[in-house]
Amino acid sequence: MKTLLLSTSLVLLVGGAVAEETRHTNVITPDAMKWTENPAFPKGILVATLVGDPTKAGETVVQRIKFPPNFMIPPHTHPFSEVVTVISGNIGTNSGEKPEKAGGLLQPGSMWVYSAKHAHYSWTGDGEAILQVQYTGPGGIEYVNPADDPRKVR
Repeated sequence: MKTLLLSTSLVLLVGGAVAEETRHTNVITPDAMKWTENPAFPKGILVATLVGDPTKAGETVVQRIKFPPNFMIPPHTHPFSEVVTVISGNIGTNSGEKPEKAGGLLQPGSMWVYSAKHAHYSWTGDGEAILQVQYTGPGGIEYVNPADDPRKVR
């Protein structure tokens, strides 16, 4: 009986220590997010990096991207596969090199995946929309039409 009690106590102590090690160490609340412009995106888009460094290869990155109302981001590709979730607002997205608003707007909770180097574009309706994008760095964006790239001097 003493052995069983001692064994149970040890399991509880070790389990408690493991649980202590796995508690959240980096909690980010919406009011603590730092939204910034990114020169690679058209004016009006704001980005908040929640996890990782988008400049580092192999780094897991989680970003939120805020789109203004009645906005379209031109067709583009990324060097990475991305998992995208609608956090708030409504947004449409399609594959292809020529933008057309085909299909309805996706609501919060909707999710999609685009593979690396896959041309796609997105648009918003009458309200702002926020997406969460997850990928493995390094980040990057290349516009199908170079004239759409805001980093190019016009």
